[in-house]
Amino acid sequence: QVQLVESGGGLVQAGGSLRLSCVASGLTFSDYFMGWFRQAPGKEREFVGNIDYRGRITYYVESVKGRFTISRDNAKNTVSLQMKSLKPEDTAVYYCAARRSASGSYDHWGQGTQVTVSS
Repeated sequence: QVQLVESGGGLVQAGGSLRLSCVASGLTFSDYFMGWFRQAPGKEREFVGNIDYRGRITYYVESVKGRFTISRDNAKNTVSLQMKSLKPEDTAVYYCAARRSASGSYDHWGQGTQVTVSS
């Protein structure tokens, strides 16, 4: 059974930083492309960024470029999302997701962790 468990969310002031982690189990982690998504209240889920199998290539949505960094540690089955210069509009539930292929839909999702940025 595949499980993705996010942690690290919380309340932070605008301009602050948070680091989210996602630990995967039940799969061969290095075989999976990993992504981060977020969903704000009343809005659709939004893609944040992703990282390739070996952690060499990352891609980010324009709104977080230069502020968010995705990394992974295949030895620890962990993918992280370092967020800095946070803005109130970054407030959302953040989800990690995994997929076998380099493109297409994601196969597995975590339960999410809440990030709240106060102004």
